[in-house]
Amino acid sequence: MIALGSDHGGLELKESIKELLRERGVAVVDCGTDNGNSVDYPDFGEKVARKISSGEVEKGILFCGTGIGMSIVANKYPRVRAALVTDAFMAQMAKEHNNANILVLGGRVLDADKARSMVSIWLDATFEGGRHQGRLDKITALERDLYK
Repeated sequence: MIALGSDHGGLELKESIKELLRERGVAVVDCGTDNGNSVDYPDFGEKVARKISSGEVEKGILFCGTGIGMSIVANKYPRVRAALVTDAFMAQMAKEHNNANILVLGGRVLDADKARSMVSIWLDATFEGGRHQGRLDKITALERDLYK
């Protein structure tokens, strides 16, 4: 299952990605927003990040105008590794090297076809482990220290 969340700036792209996920047979939980009215991105980024942080959901995708705001919000939560990506290589590396559990996309900077390709690449990629796991272990240790 993948949790999705967007503000008004990412709504259209979220709907396109939701369709892609359904085509791929992936279960989706949509955390909003569901209309084009102006909303605050932290309200929706928090909903998805909490689900990932708690382990309720394994993966998420967040959308706002640029993706910057959502990535800032999501990365406040322990066990969240949110990666703002703008091209296919970044989407692949987000999974292979960083084991990102949230992909963040900008609705005002990406077209739907490019975003759909990037999401597919991220979903199909595999975390490489090895030296990359050691780096993630350091992040986990930082989280333990900060969230005691």
